[in-house]
Order: sequence, then C-alpha cells, then structure tokens
Amino acid sequence: MTLVAGIDSSTQSCKVVIRDAVTGALVREGRAAHPSGTEVHPDHWWTALLRAVDAAGGLGDVAAVSVAGQQHGMVCLDESGNVVRDALLWNDTRSAQAAADLVAELGGPDFWAQAVGSVPVAAFTVAKLRWLAAHEPANARRTAAVCLPHDWLTWRLAGALAAGPRETWESAPPPALELLTTDRGDASGTGYWSPATGTYRTDLLKSAFGAVPLLPRVLGPAEEAVVAGGVRLAPGTGDNMAAALGVGALPGDVVVSLGTSGTVFAVADHPSADPTGAVAGFADATGRYLPLVCTLNAARVMDAAARLTGVTLDQLSELALQAPPGADGLTLVPYLEGERTPNLPAATGAIHGLTLATATPAHLARAAIEGMLCGLADALESLRLTPNRLLLIGGAARSEAVRRIAPTVFGTAVTVPPPGEYVADGAAYQAATLLTTPAWRQEDTAVYTGEPRPEIRDRYAQARPQFLSRP
Repeated sequence: MTLVAGIDSSTQSCKVVIRDAVTGALVREGRAAHPSGTEVHPDHWWTALLRAVDAAGGLGDVAAVSVAGQQHGMVCLDESGNVVRDALLWNDTRSAQAAADLVAELGGPDFWAQAVGSVPVAAFTVAKLRWLAAHEPANARRTAAVCLPHDWLTWRLAGALAAGPRETWESAPPPALELLTTDRGDASGTGYWSPATGTYRTDLLKSAFGAVPLLPRVLGPAEEAVVAGGVRLAPGTGDNMAAALGVGALPGDVVVSLGTSGTVFAVADHPSADPTGAVAGFADATGRYLPLVCTLNAARVMDAAARLTGVTLDQLSELALQAPPGADGLTLVPYLEGERTPNLPAATGAIHGLTLATATPAHLARAAIEGMLCGLADALESLRLTPNRLLLIGGAARSEAVRRIAPTVFGTAVTVPPPGEYVADGAAYQAATLLTTPAWRQEDTAVYTGEPRPEIRDRYAQARPQFLSRP
C-alpha cells in the first residue's frame, strides 16, 4: 500500500489525513488546534502541524504530501526567511479601507476584475500589503518575500523533511527564499496574480506596496514543489480549491461550504470577471477555474445562537426543527463579524420580527439557521448558474436542521457527502496524483429535498440593509 498525506491548515486548526494513494481509504488521522484571532504568528501553524502529524502517526511511511490552507493571509519574510510580523488572516478587516483605496486609485472595479479576476476586498493579500505599507512602514521595508499560509507551511515542511528524522524538525533552518512555491488556486486570491493569463501582476503589487518582494513560484496542478527526504511535496492549494477536490466536484457542480466562513463556488472551464465584486474569479487546483462567493459568517452564526439559547449545537438543531418554516416571521441578518459579500466590513447582525410569540429558543434557532442559509442563497444567485448538483459540505452541514432547511431556502435539492475532512482529503488526493491515477469513491452520499419557501428569502431581503437588492 502506498500512502499519501493531506494537510488542512485552516483558521481554527490543523488536520492531517493519511490515505491509500490508489483507493483513498483512510488509514489514520490527527489534528491540533490553532490560536484564535485574526492575526497569528505562523510558528503557531508549524507547531500545530507537527502535533497533528504526530497524532496521525507521522510521515515516515508516506510517499507524498500536500498542504492546503486558509486563503489570502499575508505572511511577510525578511531576507533570512524570518517572519517579519504576525500574519494577517483573511478575516482581519483592518485592510478594508486599503482595499477601497486600491480599487479607486487603480481603474475601478471593472479594471480589477479584468486584471486579476476579482475586485479586492479586505481579505485579499494585496489590500493587507497596502495596509502594511501605510501603517507599519518599517516592517514593509524589512519584507523581502511575501507568501500565503499554505506556501509558508509547504516551504517549512520541505526544510524539515530535508533535515532528516522527525526529532530534527523543530530546529531545522528555513530553506532559501527562492524555494517558496504556490499554486494557481491560492495565487488567484492574492489580488496580484491573474487566472486568465497565469502571470503575476507585479505592477499592481508595486502600486499597492511600493515595492515588489520575492513571490513564490506558481506551480502547475501536477508539478511537485520538491522531493525532500524521499517524500514528494505537491503544490498544495487554497482550502476551497482543496475542498472541491475532496468532494469530487465536477464542472457544473456548485459547492456550498459551511465552515468558519461560508463559501459558494463552482467548477468552471473558463475564467470569470465580475466587476460588482460579488464573485471572486479564482483558479482551481486542476487547471480549471473556481468562481467563488464568500461570506464571513457561517457556522459561527449557529455557535452564537447556541450561546444565546444556552444549548449545544445538537440541541440547537433539534430546537430549530421544532419551529415552523420562516420562524413565524422572526428573521436574523447574520452579519455578526461584518460581512464580505456584500462588502460591509463594519456591519453588525440584527433580529427582525421579534414578538412575544417568536421570543422562544426554537424560533431563534430556526431564524439563525435560515438567516445563515439566506446569505448563502444570495451568494448562489450571484454565480448565475443552475447547478447540476448542489453539494453541501463543512462543519455546519452535519446539522440535521441545516440539511433539512437548506432545500427550502435554496429552492432545490441538496446533496450531502458523508462527513469528512474535505480540505485535507482534497490535499491528499492532490498528493496522490503525483504517484498514480487515483480511483477514489464517495459512499453514503445523501440527497435532501424540501418544499421551496421563497417567503423566507423575501423577508430576509426586507430585513437586511435596504440599499442591498436581491442578486
């Protein structure tokens, strides 16, 4: 049996799966937590990766590895490879004004959409670099290279594997900066790489940052980053691109991912460019494209509702199913940490339709789930696609209430793959492609149907900020 490892370095934790390269059978797995916050020193990711690898039984018998990671984060390195400052994560909104300034200064939304497939928002690396140049000029001057979270981890892992046995990894020196690599998928979320042309837009980077630091080499889907210690390292990719691999998404499929953030993305054969900024025109990890809409608020909406009602997430699901569809008019606008789509970084959440009759835990639980799904249904409409399959994945998709309410909000059946670590699985699949032609199959996929309830989204549209219209 030939084994491969897939690593998912997400906002909240690091997960490692070890799978059979040919069949995809899970052999073992491990995980470790990340610290909370919107800025984190990358060393915490490295420590968590080592702990997760150890929990998964190590990489001693693994032939290939791939790292998938949270998109957009800004990792700045000095000329010796040391981290200049804590990494700013995708959900750090301090760069919102910087993003708006870049759009205004450099040709407007249509220019950016045509140049890099997306209109910058606070999450994008280019906006964070503008913020750094303006607010921490000394750190900007020290920055010799800029990379993304998965790039940095792949780079560190290459150095560790080359150093020798596991016990040497903590003290292994960082490799040369010139060995930094990335892939099409993650590079397409920087704001200075074009999916349509496959090239960096260093002119945009220089305009944003005032300089052009060293950037990772962009690898093709089947191109290995390096062979270190006898282990082949795949290019890795962003978390959404890896999730598409992990669930076996095909052209025409749309994936709704309910994790820390909520994302809706499709596998497409052609690049996209949406000047409204709602749709990010990313690349995927196969040579295709991944138009994507992202919301900041997804599973954490349910976490907040569970805290308010004093119940567990499982109990929240049970409560939600006790209330009628539409929660008798109680509507939650779930902008609990600002919002990315629509681009409202300073927004807050709101509850509408609260009466004595709807002031119950069951109504609040139902309104929270419906509000979360309404935001994602708007995202789906932004893609302007009729999906062959609508795949529902992510931690919140494990909730029975989410599965049963989703078809009523989306107005179509939803397909729910079996629970799994889809991002880590997608990374493992990418690693397997370096060795063989994988023949992985998914078992126990469930299809949920329900009567469409358009009135739920109509009330949601009335409750959210009035200057927003349905896509």
